[in-house]
Amino acid sequence: MKNPDSQPSVAEPVTERAYRSPAGIAGGVLLLVMAVWLGSDAVINGDARTRWLAVGALLFLVPLVVAFTLRPAVYADENRLRVRNPFRVITLPWASVSGVRAHYSSEVFTEGGDKYQLWAIPVSIRARKKASRRPSGRKSIGVFGPVAEEPGVRKAPGDQSLDEIRALAEERADKPASQGAPSVRWAWEIVVPVVVGAVLVAVVLVVG
Repeated sequence: MKNPDSQPSVAEPVTERAYRSPAGIAGGVLLLVMAVWLGSDAVINGDARTRWLAVGALLFLVPLVVAFTLRPAVYADENRLRVRNPFRVITLPWASVSGVRAHYSSEVFTEGGDKYQLWAIPVSIRARKKASRRPSGRKSIGVFGPVAEEPGVRKAPGDQSLDEIRALAEERADKPASQGAPSVRWAWEIVVPVVVGAVLVAVVLVVG
């Protein structure tokens, strides 16, 4: 008989794995510092026209820098793959994923035939060459810590990340919680300020 005073069981939280590009983040921070420094100088010391141009340029450039450097990320949990690209967020239940590939760029394919790039996992020919020169049988640093490699198996960090995503897709595709259709959402928080900044710059240039 069930005890009425007993507490309901709580499901274990789903662990979410995140994949991002450290080089992209570092480059984005550097570009943002330069843009804010130059833009703030123009706003403080420039005339009225220069100030409006600087404001418009910042509205246009800062979101673009964020979109292509800081924003890209790939999140994988037990039920779905969530791809945050510069201008869109794509949510793919594992059952809808048909494959993952890395050629000139990292890509995920759906059962419906759609293809989406994984901006957060860049393909690095240099990293692949470096991995191929590494002695086999040693431990490499993967996304989740040291990984003991099998003899003769050497992979770049990006390829290791795709292997992990591919394994999750194969393992979770048949689970009830992993069913569903892909969904795509536009990143209006990026698109709107870019459009506003471009319009402001155009107006200032036309009006003079």
